[in-house]
Amino acid sequence: MAQRIDGKKVAATVRREVAQEAARFRERFGRAPGLSVVLAGDDPASAVYVRNKEAAAKECGFEGEVLRLPNEVSTSEVLDTVLALNERRAVDGILVQLPLPRGVDEAPILEAIDPRKDVDGFHVENVGALWSGLPGLVPCTPSGCMRLLREARVDLAGKRAVVLGRSNIVGKPMAALLLREHATVTVAHSRTQGLPELCREADVLVAAVGRAKLVKASWVKPGAVVIDVGMNRDEQGKLCGDVDYAEVEPVAGAITPVPGGVGPMTIAMLMQNTLTAALAIEQARR
Repeated sequence: MAQRIDGKKVAATVRREVAQEAARFRERFGRAPGLSVVLAGDDPASAVYVRNKEAAAKECGFEGEVLRLPNEVSTSEVLDTVLALNERRAVDGILVQLPLPRGVDEAPILEAIDPRKDVDGFHVENVGALWSGLPGLVPCTPSGCMRLLREARVDLAGKRAVVLGRSNIVGKPMAALLLREHATVTVAHSRTQGLPELCREADVLVAAVGRAKLVKASWVKPGAVVIDVGMNRDEQGKLCGDVDYAEVEPVAGAITPVPGGVGPMTIAMLMQNTLTAALAIEQARR
């Protein structure tokens, strides 16, 4: 039976570590790390995500706020909000919750965030730093996947890793992080030929395509480590991943469940990124 990689447990550990470091930060600098979230529109899922982020920030001892903007907001209005947050000394992390309302241009808003405060890790400067092996803020979900692999004591050096998905949010940064750990990485996607055979070659398989239960047991090498980033609904409306857990679990050596795997790690690593940004900003001021 596969080792079940418990994301809830690891995320709780990360938040506890961050809270301890945040308390030391407050003692040293006389203030708490600050996280500001921009929530535009009335998307129900976004509202839930932001509430969860608020709760985690409070647990970690951060200061901050959620700036709520109406559904009819313009690109320039969101942009002005971000630029104002860039200038505020008490703000270390800025997160613009996606998706933005229809008609709002996402690209210039994300690029307007001060890279030092870009706790989502989406700014081109942070993307470039990641691929160049330089320090920077890393997207939270792939960073969380890497923490799970470390907690599961997976030695990546020399291993064959397949990342199923090529998004800027997960697939591409995940590949870069695996390369940093000396894995041999293949990025696959919906147009990859022979996808099941390719996945079956992987010692580490990361599924991040957004298709419910796509990965079957026949796609998985016996003993492989399977990281399921997907968050979907099955035919019964229940949460499920990109991996058919019931089929794959007996084959895999280790596997993340959905829910309770990668999901909790995303917010935990957002807290870690905020602390990292706060430390870097304060050190630059001295």
